[in-house]
Amino acid sequence: MRAGVDYIGVGVGAMVFNDKGEVFLSQRGPKASNERGTWEFPGGKVDFGERLIDAIVREFAEEYSMQIAVLELLGVDDHILPDEGQHWISPTYIARHVDGAPRIMEPEKCIAIGWFSLAALPQPLSVITQSDVRAYQRRYGMLPPFDK
Repeated sequence: MRAGVDYIGVGVGAMVFNDKGEVFLSQRGPKASNERGTWEFPGGKVDFGERLIDAIVREFAEEYSMQIAVLELLGVDDHILPDEGQHWISPTYIARHVDGAPRIMEPEKCIAIGWFSLAALPQPLSVITQSDVRAYQRRYGMLPPFDK
């Protein structure tokens, strides 16, 4: 049985900001589980018995060789992809880059990465990333949360 397909999955993500106030995004590759080619605030599946925060810290270390500090929960949303037959519950955190030069550790799942201004995000964005941007703008406008 597969999470998100045979039962509702839980996938955690994070908007990670650097010291310049830019946010980190990755572009989903050909072996990504859904929404291939879209840009997203990265994350991944939560393992059984794993805390959400531990999962997102682990995912950034495994997939991008980055260490992050989680600041707060941005929100939780339904990530429903009818055309792909998937349903996820997706908590998204706001975090800060702490250490590690980002690099792609799983090239089959991710084809590009970068730091971007909130005013100039690459396109197309994944469904959940679009929702996260709207939630972030409602709460903070365009500045990173630690600059307010």
